[in-house]
Amino acid sequence: MSFVTDDGPGNPFAVIPVLDLRHGQVVRARAGARQSYAPIETPLAKGSDPADVARGLLAAFPAPILYVADLDAIIDRSSPDRGALAAILRACPGLRLWVDAGFTRAADVDAFLADGLGRPVIGSESQPDADLVARLGERAVLSLDSRGPERLGPESLHAEARHWPPEVIVMTLARVGAGSGPDLEGLAAARARGPGHRIYAAGGVRGPADLAALRRAGAAGALVASAIHDGHLRAGHGP
Repeated sequence: MSFVTDDGPGNPFAVIPVLDLRHGQVVRARAGARQSYAPIETPLAKGSDPADVARGLLAAFPAPILYVADLDAIIDRSSPDRGALAAILRACPGLRLWVDAGFTRAADVDAFLADGLGRPVIGSESQPDADLVARLGERAVLSLDSRGPERLGPESLHAEARHWPPEVIVMTLARVGAGSGPDLEGLAAARARGPGHRIYAAGGVRGPADLAALRRAGAAGALVASAIHDGHLRAGHGP
């Protein structure tokens, strides 16, 4: 059995490869300790150039969407790395990007959307309140970020589904790159609060068995990086 890799209406499950950017390079994410992320070493590319790594990821696991976390923008409140994003799109024709660049202001999101470089992901950890998420609606994806038991950002974003756009990521940072399995409990809680929303799991996916567990649990999809780089997940893999 293979997994659906499109996120169109009615599709049961989407696998979305992930790329983390820092200082113009792709880095290997582990457990959310962003300051210590090092340039990636992967069999999928010769170095850590964003375009090369994106091509390698999508050759190993073809998908129409790539999630990009711009860690400089998230950590340092800098502008999105538009050059890297444009290079990825040139290298992968037809690709769509979901981009978390630490957006906090509507004007910055409007400028990003005008550039046509992707769909903004609004991370709860970056928000002072729920206003930006409410204003953007379906133009953006919401990421509900947590580290261990701590919910990051405004509690209202986590607790009140009335603020949520149609698509929501449950981002469990402590599980990212840790090989500890997905956060099924967090996924279930989000689905209970927001029935009818498409909920994606991020963090901990080790291979096909975890994707199968997430699909059984009602996830709309999963964000995956390490399992693809390490060869545990390839297109056509099934439970």
